[in-house]
Amino acid sequence: MSQVDGSYDCVTKSPMGDQKSVFTVTSDGGSFTGQNAGAMGSLDVENGKVDGNKLSWTMNMKVPMPMTLECEATIDGDALTGTIKAGAFGSMAMTGTRQG
Repeated sequence: MSQVDGSYDCVTKSPMGDQKSVFTVTSDGGSFTGQNAGAMGSLDVENGKVDGNKLSWTMNMKVPMPMTLECEATIDGDALTGTIKAGAFGSMAMTGTRQG
């Protein structure tokens, strides 16, 4: 199991307020799969890449409007810090803590 694998309780600072979600990471060498599940549904990780303790991925949002989110995060111990780029809305900070 890689140091990045796990489920993280996350908060994303969005224009609509703090969005809580559970972000799961299952790595396989230099790539990973997973999803970010929150109140507005679950988004699958696409193009997930792992470089040491750094993750990058995209997610295709459907609501409130179709948009590709460009995401990156760094895992430091059990802490996750990252950003989600949401087109015209700019970058949103994402923080999380590994469960269990």
